[in-house]
Amino acid sequence: MTLALRYAVRSDVGLLREGNEDSAYAGPHLLAVADGMGGYEAGEVASAAVISTVAPLDRREMPESELTEALAAAVTSAKQTLRRIVEADPAVGSMGTTLTAMLWSGGAAAICHIGDSRAYLLRDGDLYQITRDHTFVQALIEQGRIRPEEAATHPQRSLLLRALDGRTDADPDLSMLEAMAGDRYLICSDGLPVAVSDDAIVQALAEAAEPADAVLKLIDLAIAGGAPDNVTCIVADVVDTDDPHVRPTRAPVLAGAAAASGEIPDKTRPFARPVVDGEAGLTHVGLLPDAAGRGDTIPAGRASGERERVTVPGRTQSAARPGAGPGAGPAQAAATIATGADPAGEDDGDLRPRRRARRRWPLVTSILVLFVLVIGGGLFALLQYAHSQYYVGTHAGKVVIFRGLNQRLFGLNLSSVYDPAGIPVSGVPASDLAAIGRAPTGSLAQAQSFLANIRRDYQSCQSAYAAVRTWEANKPKPVRKTFKVNGKTVTRTVTPHYRPEPKIPAGCPPMPISGASSP
Repeated sequence: MTLALRYAVRSDVGLLREGNEDSAYAGPHLLAVADGMGGYEAGEVASAAVISTVAPLDRREMPESELTEALAAAVTSAKQTLRRIVEADPAVGSMGTTLTAMLWSGGAAAICHIGDSRAYLLRDGDLYQITRDHTFVQALIEQGRIRPEEAATHPQRSLLLRALDGRTDADPDLSMLEAMAGDRYLICSDGLPVAVSDDAIVQALAEAAEPADAVLKLIDLAIAGGAPDNVTCIVADVVDTDDPHVRPTRAPVLAGAAAASGEIPDKTRPFARPVVDGEAGLTHVGLLPDAAGRGDTIPAGRASGERERVTVPGRTQSAARPGAGPGAGPAQAAATIATGADPAGEDDGDLRPRRRARRRWPLVTSILVLFVLVIGGGLFALLQYAHSQYYVGTHAGKVVIFRGLNQRLFGLNLSSVYDPAGIPVSGVPASDLAAIGRAPTGSLAQAQSFLANIRRDYQSCQSAYAAVRTWEANKPKPVRKTFKVNGKTVTRTVTPHYRPEPKIPAGCPPMPISGASSP
């Protein structure tokens, strides 16, 4: 029995985002979803770059023994690509992306995962999450600090501890799976589980007959659930190629930002319904058609000795006088006509162009004033919003709470120090430093809660350092003692018994030579 994949993919911008920062690739040997971050443009660049880097893995079927190494090498190449992009354009320095990919070979699959996109397996009616979220809240759950049901409402639920960003050298999780005929895989960005419950996901996957039906149902559920983020889903069935009733998919498909091209200006339109060709088993994904043929008017240039010409919407080419200037034609539904002379008299012909020019100034002035008001109002609203936001960062070697947004506008900082907490950066555990680097903005209470967790970890390290110093200070010194051994006097150095050395928690920085007081 030979196993293969029958798949479908769909990506949607969601209800609250301006653009689609997700990218996806689905092919006979590779399924991959990347969820970009760092703001519109930067996020879509990161996700598309990573998908473009791993996509060549789909060109041939590899031996099972090479799958994980191939994925690891592709991720390394993707990190180098992102690093080059950031070095070339510091404006996108905050960009990053998740990556969840499955590389397939004859019934075995290698899973590569970093970030909070997810991979699921539906087998015999049971749904299994086969990836682990690299998020701050997941770390809190594993440490027993919060319960799983609290994760959905935690203020730092979107904070990533690991991602591909071109700045850090984070490594993905790699694992192997043995597939069975009838298995159904789901790879999705976090926009799906944020809006749709696990029960609804398993029901949609179990009830849909085809992968194309499943992705449509999942996207519809996410939209119904509010879809605050981009949503991208790949559903793939493991099928037996000997079964004449179910054929594997052969055509590779790109979705989201990775599918954008220069012919699609906004590049993030939702995808149309995927259609499975019953004869060839191909999955086709089409973009919504962009607006075309708007019939924009283009004034003709004024050559030496020629009268001024304007374009009049609604006229056909036959209505124009012979010899009309370039730009006129049936495709534009406009014609170029002469306005330098009036049939009623030559005098009126000289007045009409000047009268139109004078009327144009109030309109231009109004547009400029409106533009200034909109820009000014937007800046005022941005500043008001910035003053209501807080985040945790570092300043002058200390961990502090900032008020504002963690970004710059026209070279100006949009934040200032609100609470100089006084926690030295040098004493903060590495995991907390990574969390600070990706800390989102939010309310003051959220920032204070996040800072309290960092302070607790910092003080835990300081207490451990103090215990070690006390242990070292009170450790008895070796003494020399004289013994009788076989009638001979022997002098030896003896270390008195002492309690074990206290342990420093994992993740704490190396203990400083001198003590430091807790803030």
